[in-house]
Amino acid sequence: MRRVLLKLSGAVLGGGKGGISKEVLERVSEEIVEASRKGVQVAVVLGGGNILRGARASEIGVDRVTGDYMGMLATLINALALQSHLERRGAVVRVM
Repeated sequence: MRRVLLKLSGAVLGGGKGGISKEVLERVSEEIVEASRKGVQVAVVLGGGNILRGARASEIGVDRVTGDYMGMLATLINALALQSHLERRGAVVRVM
């Protein structure tokens, strides 16, 4: 079986505006599901820069370690949003 590792920056999910774009989530999830239906196993590595970059947290007075934790949470937020769109299309998804 073929396997694919897809790396998506958080900026992609923002659709150029920051935050999370519903339209981008729909397009990306449909493409992933389509590949899966063709027998491709897809793993996704997702960033969180559309919400917060850990290194940038110092600009708002947050220490670096806490900022990095906040960045990891931003990544999780993106992963859960993508999971929701994928599951709506019938995909079996695990966020790790």
